[in-house]
Amino acid sequence: MMIYKILRASEWADLQIAGSSAGAPVDIADGYIHLSTAEQVHGTLSKHFAGKNDVMLLACDADDLAADLKWEPSRGGALFPHLYRVLHLSDIKWSRPIALTDAGHETGPLQ
Repeated sequence: MMIYKILRASEWADLQIAGSSAGAPVDIADGYIHLSTAEQVHGTLSKHFAGKNDVMLLACDADDLAADLKWEPSRGGALFPHLYRVLHLSDIKWSRPIALTDAGHETGPLQ
């Protein structure tokens, strides 16, 4: 199962240079990296990235992260994947920009 991290393009660039990241400021403050399922991505975009462009979608395989991944309740009691370690560049299966259109964020197909 693919799960997703949304980062600002500058945060993604930093991860690529460093090879790993403790995440966005909210991740660092909370002590884990916030991830989303395919069904949760658009809600995450609406809540935390409304009107923002220059945003990247990173895909990770949940099975590869399983040892450090916890599914915990968040918005409306839904279980969200939280990664309790740094995110490594090698964890990323693919990445792409998220376009901001008049209709909102366009992520392209999610699995």
